[in-house]
Amino acid sequence: MFSLFKREPGFYPRLVALALPILIQNLITNSLGLIDTFMVGTLGEGPLAGVTLANIPVFVVQLMMFGIQSGSSVLISQYRGKGDTDSINRVMGLGMYAAGAITLVFALITTFLAQPFMSLFGNDPDVVNTAVRYIRIVGWSYFFDSFVQVYIGAHRAMGNPNRGMYILASSMLGNTFLNWVFIFGNLGAPRMEEAGAALATLLARVLSFGIMAVWAVLDKGFRIRPALLLRPGSQMLRRFVRFSTPVMCNETFWGLGTSLFPTIMGHMDGSKEILAAYAIAGNLTNLCTVGVFAIAGTAAILIGQEIGSGRSHHVYRLGALLDVLSFLFGLVSGGVFLLLLHLVIAPYLYPVFSLSQSAGNICTLMLTIVFLFMPLRAFDSTNIVGVLRGGGDVRVATLIDLLPLWLVALPLSALAGLVLQAGILWVYLAMMSENLVKCVLGTIRFRSGLWINDVTVNTQDMQP
Repeated sequence: MFSLFKREPGFYPRLVALALPILIQNLITNSLGLIDTFMVGTLGEGPLAGVTLANIPVFVVQLMMFGIQSGSSVLISQYRGKGDTDSINRVMGLGMYAAGAITLVFALITTFLAQPFMSLFGNDPDVVNTAVRYIRIVGWSYFFDSFVQVYIGAHRAMGNPNRGMYILASSMLGNTFLNWVFIFGNLGAPRMEEAGAALATLLARVLSFGIMAVWAVLDKGFRIRPALLLRPGSQMLRRFVRFSTPVMCNETFWGLGTSLFPTIMGHMDGSKEILAAYAIAGNLTNLCTVGVFAIAGTAAILIGQEIGSGRSHHVYRLGALLDVLSFLFGLVSGGVFLLLLHLVIAPYLYPVFSLSQSAGNICTLMLTIVFLFMPLRAFDSTNIVGVLRGGGDVRVATLIDLLPLWLVALPLSALAGLVLQAGILWVYLAMMSENLVKCVLGTIRFRSGLWINDVTVNTQDMQP
């Protein structure tokens, strides 16, 4: 067992050097969500519940972009291992076309059909109206952000995660400052409340898009080739569809499925308190799992580059090590966060968000369950998103990720919350049940060794 941890000199420093910037990126992104939640939460539970409702479809769009980013990374990391920068340009171009088209459609829907669209996710008129005011503005921010995310994901897959860390840090600082200006009406600006939070997000995304564009033009380390970016070629399109589309579908349907959990909560008795608690619990969960997803992202890079470099015979032991490290990390971090929940978060953080006693109790319940399941969630994330997907096994990884959600967790949650009206405890336990099923299925697939695939082709085969 302990021989698994013996690696070549320099492996663990390299692992940390890759994982740390990704962790900081995730921390920045999720800290921004927590800051938004805090600032809107000071306006009361109504605005907080409205923004939470609006973020249900936003979450799906973000996951679709993550799917495009991750699917592109499957190809880019292996092309990086081969030193094929032309193919990397082509994959980036296809990723930007796909992400830009999806977010443009989303922006148009949230601009012209916001009221009927948001009514699908909740039944409280005040909460829905708040969500409409927010999403009409914030919808356009994801169009600009889609190009930034593809660009950041490409550099991360090439082993350069610092790029995204700097861009997202600039966006976070800008967004936080603009939140203070437009939510509360400072520096002579009108007091816009939840609409101000949406405007701040939009302007911050435009800022990050501008930084990305300037950096891409001036970057001498990796040359953007517009001819390849704009005309990726039919051969690369077929590769992209084969290996990236399943990942995008994976994240899209996972996001749709996950978004149904708060939709179920939105139709339960006491939905306002439940959604307000879910807003806090969700943001804190995202913040506490940044390390988990950093390990998963790093695993995808290492596995892909190892295969692309022609060292497939080393990949199985590397994948096993990364899975074990992730489980151990989840075990330790889950215990630490569970302790912090009762010593720090509940007594000191809840009052800052102006949570009622009922909402606070629900939030504590949600977070306790999340932290208890942290080891399994960490293992599943690294095994599916990092190891199997990084190895090119995108179709089976998609099935392992989606089937437990749609066939186990969602039906059980709907049964508990809407049919039996058993309360939020049983709904949350039902939500976590997918982790158990994923662990079993993922372990079986990993042990088979069938997930190790070289997905790259030669550049000369990629004529426009």
